[in-house]
Amino acid sequence: MPDDFPAGSVWLVGAGPGDVELLTLKAARLIAAAEIIFYDALVGPDILALAPDAKLIPVGKRAGRHSRDQDAINGLLVEAALLGKRVVRLKGGDPAIFARSAEEMEACARAGIFARICPGITTASAAAASAGLSLSLRGLARRVQFVTAHARAGEPLDLDWTALAHAGSTLAFYMGRGAAREISEKLVAAGLPGATPVLVACDVSLPTEQHLSTRLDLLPLAVKSIADNRPTLLLIGEAVARPAAVRPAQALTT
Repeated sequence: MPDDFPAGSVWLVGAGPGDVELLTLKAARLIAAAEIIFYDALVGPDILALAPDAKLIPVGKRAGRHSRDQDAINGLLVEAALLGKRVVRLKGGDPAIFARSAEEMEACARAGIFARICPGITTASAAAASAGLSLSLRGLARRVQFVTAHARAGEPLDLDWTALAHAGSTLAFYMGRGAAREISEKLVAAGLPGATPVLVACDVSLPTEQHLSTRLDLLPLAVKSIADNRPTLLLIGEAVARPAAVRPAQALTT
């Protein structure tokens, strides 16, 4: 067993956007070596199949349907590690982006448990790659901003819309479908042109991946054509409009 995964330790592992071939070699090794894996809802069976001998426990959260709250997840990680297990907390995308990894790392540290993070490919990068796009573009998009569109039910997004409405940016809104109208209206009100290109990406990296090209002021209408249970990312900015060399995903335009 590698020295970096002793008994009674925890790794927070990035599972990437879904395609098992987008796992890092390190992530695959850690998954295979784990004795117990606590995994997110978006982690697919092909990835879990890399750990045939591990105990698999779902702890995912999707669209307000939580199998465990965060404190409970923290407690499970600590409990398993204190029992001497090699523990993997398997997270969709990259653990450092909107994944509450800091809370899990802190819980492990308080319990004296050795814990580390293995990064993964984040969904925004995978979506741009499959669309044949670049998130940045010389002379046009010099800034990339990752934004979570998740808010508590009934609450508006507490974001600096003026800062986000920067003409030289590409915005990546995670979990953006439900907030599409608010995102569109607030960005336009903050000065971003309604004609700003938008790429709506669903089921990124999976066989069912779909891209929908639209513009910012039509975004609320565009997302109505997408099933509300599909993981959805919004890419907004002029870089999104550049011609794509390859677009393997099903593409639609509004």
